Amino acid sequence: MAEIGLKKRIWGWFFFDWASQPYHTVLLTFIFGPFFVSLASDSFMAQGMDTELAKAEAQSMWSFTLTITGLLIGFGAPLLGAMADTGGRRIPWVIGFSLMLVAGSGSLWFTAPDGSNLTWMLMAFAFGFIGAEFALIFINAQLPTLGTHEEVGKISGSGFSFGYAGGVLSLFLLLLIFVEQPNGKTLIGLDPLFGLLDPAEREGTRITGPFVAVWFALFMIPYFMWVRDVQPTGSRTSVAAALSRLWGTVRALPAKRSLFSYLGSSMLYRDALNGLYSFGGTFALLVLDFSVVQVGVFGIIAAIGASVFSYLGGIADKRFGPKPVVIVSIWVLMGVCFMLVNLSRDRMFGFDLAEGSLVPDIVFYICGVLIGGMGGVIQSASRTLMVRHCDPVAATESFGLYGLSGRATAFMAPFLIGVATTVTGNTQLGVSPLLFLFLLGLIMLRWVNPKGEV
Repeated sequence: MAEIGLKKRIWGWFFFDWASQPYHTVLLTFIFGPFFVSLASDSFMAQGMDTELAKAEAQSMWSFTLTITGLLIGFGAPLLGAMADTGGRRIPWVIGFSLMLVAGSGSLWFTAPDGSNLTWMLMAFAFGFIGAEFALIFINAQLPTLGTHEEVGKISGSGFSFGYAGGVLSLFLLLLIFVEQPNGKTLIGLDPLFGLLDPAEREGTRITGPFVAVWFALFMIPYFMWVRDVQPTGSRTSVAAALSRLWGTVRALPAKRSLFSYLGSSMLYRDALNGLYSFGGTFALLVLDFSVVQVGVFGIIAAIGASVFSYLGGIADKRFGPKPVVIVSIWVLMGVCFMLVNLSRDRMFGFDLAEGSLVPDIVFYICGVLIGGMGGVIQSASRTLMVRHCDPVAATESFGLYGLSGRATAFMAPFLIGVATTVTGNTQLGVSPLLFLFLLGLIMLRWVNPKGEV
């Protein structure tokens, strides 16, 4: 440890965000997710299904996959955290889950453009996504070792900002050089990868999976060079010991009013945020008739907003503390949800728009900046607030519980979106349940001590 300075350790820690962000930005939200929904809806329509029903069915298929994935992540997180804390080693876990991310994302190249292997590709995406989310638990648990309670807010915000910058750059490169538009050309009129990829087979879009895998493997090098486990205990990892330890922690939770309330609150509002992230791109594609490339441009705008806002949010966190930052972010995101429910290609808040009006596009791009920006801020400040509540001796277990709170009901937002979409047959109304999840999370923050459990 002595030969690696704190500043270098912090930068190595930042590089996980830079390396992993494209899985969320490129695959989950702005390119592969909308691409998958587009393939699924086309496949359903080819089977004779009505257009709107096919779109709703495609969104439901994507949402229920995220539901199952979220449950696996949520209930596995605390156990993995407790197991890691038993031996005090986190790097081996990061390596293992990193390999899952690389394998899952790389496999997306095999997505059939005729939609014939949708289920297999959903499984590949889920495998990589589980790896990304499990790795993040161990990364978050390293945050308390990088600074004081007053410093970690700015460090957390800077990490998110740096990560979103990586998301912007990866999206930018993919849209300019790889991903084909309906005319077979990239955003700047090139043949995908200078003619090496076949646009008719959607290879420019399918390559996003391997691109994310290579990006992650390359930019994780600084992390593995500069970040080390702090004071491993040398004890063997034991499932039985981890379960016993975890059960003791869970039993003690109700007595810790602030921590208990915070985990409940973050469970709700982070679930709503994940719903916005997961369906922002598909909303643009299904409701506003964006192409995958247009959704990608929207993603760049959102990610730039996230990078800038996350950095500023880290400064605000250091000055005012994380709780006020979380509250302001929730209010803004509730406003965004209300806007999306009342927005379509030809109507806004019940008023007809002129044919070809750019108002829906402009409003949606503004919403994108706010989703990305305030989403980055709320994630950063939430991580800081958890540092103030976590047990330094069992940081990974604490962040495992934090992961559980963010994933135990991760099925809720996708499930409610899927149900609302299916029942109403209307894609934009499917977003409405997110408003109530944000509101409930905001109410529960009332009992959270901004200084942590005292």
